[in-house]
Amino acid sequence: MYDHVLLPTDGSDGTERVAENAIHLARENGATLHVLHVVDTDVLPVDPHSRRLADELEAAGRASMAAIHDRAAEAGVYCVEALRYGSPADEILTYADEYDVDVVVIGTHGRHGVRRALIGSVTERVVRFSEVPVLTVRTLPIDAE
Repeated sequence: MYDHVLLPTDGSDGTERVAENAIHLARENGATLHVLHVVDTDVLPVDPHSRRLADELEAAGRASMAAIHDRAAEAGVYCVEALRYGSPADEILTYADEYDVDVVVIGTHGRHGVRRALIGSVTERVVRFSEVPVLTVRTLPIDAE
């Protein structure tokens, strides 16, 4: 049913639970797991220090992707990693289209501190505009919302 499963990650709390679901789904379907990290250029300041901040965000993203890659390999799931710069929701949707992704597995809340009524703003945009199914995974306990 699914040949390509996309797991966007920002390395936030709850990523482990989302990854567990994505790896399981990929394993059960014999699918390739695509792990994507987007460095959010909308939050980078325009000053001389922004390159250092971008490098730090990229390094954190690469570390998160590597940890997921290792977990996928342990489960026998083939995994590819991608790092992009831009608006996270837009890059997730573009990646899904470019690689003929069959399903996106994404957490309900990410790194940003702003709480949404139901789900995080990036997740909400992906759910609203994705042309493929989106599996959302709760990342916070119900009482923490």
